[in-house]
Amino acid sequence: MPVLQKLLSGIGLPDPAPGLEAQRALDRLTKPPGSLGRLEELARRLAEISGRFPPTIDRPVIFTLAADHGVVAEGVSAYPQIVTAQMVENFLRGGAAVNVLARHAGAAVVVADMGVAGPLPAHPALVSAPIGRGTRNMCDGAAMTREEALRAIEAGAGLVLAEGGLDLIGTGEMGIGNTTAASAVVAALTGLPPATVTGTGTGIDAEGRARKVDAITRALAVNRPDPADGVDVLAKVGGFEIAGLCGVILAGAASRIPVVLDGFIAGAAALAAVRLKPDVQAYLLASHRSTEPGAAHVLEALGLEPFLDLDMRLGEGTGSALCISLARAAVKILGEMATFKSAGVSERSP
Repeated sequence: MPVLQKLLSGIGLPDPAPGLEAQRALDRLTKPPGSLGRLEELARRLAEISGRFPPTIDRPVIFTLAADHGVVAEGVSAYPQIVTAQMVENFLRGGAAVNVLARHAGAAVVVADMGVAGPLPAHPALVSAPIGRGTRNMCDGAAMTREEALRAIEAGAGLVLAEGGLDLIGTGEMGIGNTTAASAVVAALTGLPPATVTGTGTGIDAEGRARKVDAITRALAVNRPDPADGVDVLAKVGGFEIAGLCGVILAGAASRIPVVLDGFIAGAAALAAVRLKPDVQAYLLASHRSTEPGAAHVLEALGLEPFLDLDMRLGEGTGSALCISLARAAVKILGEMATFKSAGVSERSP
């Protein structure tokens, strides 16, 4: 059986029983029912997805995947392509925002080269899994072959399976030009116009955004991705790191591990994963509401409400790291807070 099909066949809906047990436990704690709001929802979902009560967060990992995009030739980014390689080096030195926030959250960061165009020095912490040295320009034809897209998905899944023992997965990415690819993926999968789901990315001006919308419009017309086929969409207008994140998400769902979506680009990967296997949606947690205009449409399509709204749009896995901090808090509420009975506190009147 092909790797992807085996992965998909192992994904089913989680058992609701542990989540219900978590809710009963939350209702016995010294507080009015529901008074901790969405922190209670997070605790319940962690129990349900993992199938464990109480849920634990002992080994959270953020997977930050990097790759380059041929579509940068269309002038869609405010930064040169070499910044992808430079930022990967920054990740490896521990100096990027995701590193700082991951340390704060007590999470590890796995950095993987899925197809960076610029040179990268050898580093013991870098996972080298390049499918190519950047995708081709999707305005001229498919960004990658179907075989390359499948390899990228499987490589992303392999990162999760190789770690073992994970109890919470965060998603992250780096790639100059990847908001253009993500917007194209979202437009293809939702049927929304490119202008509706396309933002300013790294901070381009109005003229740059117009070029970006035009590039996506042309790419969709040239390639005609099949919205019913997540692999076809990723191959024709996606990116190596986006396809890799699709694999990370699929492997998380197959392993019954909660998967935290970072922002818009991780959301595009999740849309493709859910198109391949609808049950994946039950394993997803949305970390924050990105300011990218397409992010709201992604969240709506996935049926997710983010836990944070901080006007962020950096990517890297920064939103994932903050949500992991919240998840730790939710788990501690379940494990450390006193019940009415244990604290000798009177319960509400009937």
